[in-house]
Amino acid sequence: MSQGEAAGHGTAKPQDQGWAWMVLLAAVVLQGLTLGFPCCIGIFFTDLQHEFQASNSETSWFPSIMVAVLHGGGPLCSILVKRFGCRFVVMLGGLLSGLGMVSSSFCKSISQLYLTAGLITGLGSCFSFQAGVTVLGYYFVRWRTLANAVASTGVSLGFTLWPLLSQYLLDEMGWRNTFLIFGGILLNCCVCGAIMRPIQLASGSLLQSAKTEEEPGSRAEEAQLSNGASPHHPALQQHTKRTKCFQMLQKYLAFDIFCQNKGYQIYTIGVTWMMMGFALPHVYLVPYAIHNGVEERKAALLISIIGFINIFIRPLTGLLSGHRVFTGRRIYLFSLAVLLCGLSNFICVISAEFSVLILYCVILSIAMSGVGALTFQVLMDVVEMDRFSSALGLFTILESTTLLIGPPLTGLLVDITSDFRYVFYTSSFFLISAALFMGLSFCALEKKNKLREASKAHLDNPSRYQYSEMSTEPKAVSQSPPAVEYITSI
Repeated sequence: MSQGEAAGHGTAKPQDQGWAWMVLLAAVVLQGLTLGFPCCIGIFFTDLQHEFQASNSETSWFPSIMVAVLHGGGPLCSILVKRFGCRFVVMLGGLLSGLGMVSSSFCKSISQLYLTAGLITGLGSCFSFQAGVTVLGYYFVRWRTLANAVASTGVSLGFTLWPLLSQYLLDEMGWRNTFLIFGGILLNCCVCGAIMRPIQLASGSLLQSAKTEEEPGSRAEEAQLSNGASPHHPALQQHTKRTKCFQMLQKYLAFDIFCQNKGYQIYTIGVTWMMMGFALPHVYLVPYAIHNGVEERKAALLISIIGFINIFIRPLTGLLSGHRVFTGRRIYLFSLAVLLCGLSNFICVISAEFSVLILYCVILSIAMSGVGALTFQVLMDVVEMDRFSSALGLFTILESTTLLIGPPLTGLLVDITSDFRYVFYTSSFFLISAALFMGLSFCALEKKNKLREASKAHLDNPSRYQYSEMSTEPKAVSQSPPAVEYITSI
């Protein structure tokens, strides 16, 4: 990230040593508290249904809103980080998360849960997670890739521990007291944020360096003022507002890249479509198991199995995909992982016995590890790094939209049919179709670019072209991405 890199050039200390490792430990805890938390919501699905007499569709809106806001609040978080700094935003997120879950324990209707646990807790988790990952870019330069890989293990730890803790507290205290305790646990994000103290540069603070980056954006206004225009002139003020608004959209929502970059366009559409089915097993696996006679404790264990396997498989997948053999071809590995996710869902349809569900969780976890490790790596392959942050903003907002509507629509289908197997049919449809769309589209795009390059080479040098072949890859995907910070939020 630009600010992190700027920080790296300012001073070599205390980066990559000393207090930086405490910050890394705090980042691991943060990712476990924020990204790992939504995985346990399915354990409360049946109890919330009975408490509020709600349908599957109504109940599934609660985790859908939480996950959608967690993913889609990135641009807002980026604005707050630029204005107030990472430490403040992490602590603000922890306060919102804790407040949301404490308020949820007093809710009298399912719609109130949408606001408290869904919107407030989801937004707080987004702030803590995104700002916590951003601060690693300030504290680590040489070991930045390692730091992000270690921090991402917090997600898998959260996937493992949250379901076990949730089932124990639910059995002992009920869902209201459990949500109250969750509020206290999530307040520990504030403690993690307190550890992430700002790094002072030779020329000042990180916040000051961030502000100096914003100065060039006002050059057009300064030019007009130098030509004699009054700063209070209504036309100039209106023009300045439009310019700043356009600059903000261009910075955080890269619509121009979406229109011009075919690779980014295909990938964004594919992932957005994929998210319609990706989150469904997380929401409905536990209710499906309980509905088919599996004991509640064993049903909660299924989510923990997914998280436990992720701890080991996700780093291995990241290392494998980083090999030079896969440079420019990671999109095909990603499509293969999505395809395996979709095919694994048919195991649930065959049988709902606990032993079969364990097999399903093992295969699903391996495939999910590939999806989680590669999502943003592939995005770096198809987008130039100087526009990555703005491309990421549009990418996360679009995927959060389908994350929001996928589970409720599937819940409506279950309400109509009274058959939980349609959850896994639906998930498989979206995942398999998205995998085939991305894989085949990128294959066609690669062939088209090769033909274009070959045709160009033939026109430039027709006498030598007959003796040599030119093998190229699409420019957007052939360059090996530099060692930069990326967020694995899936």
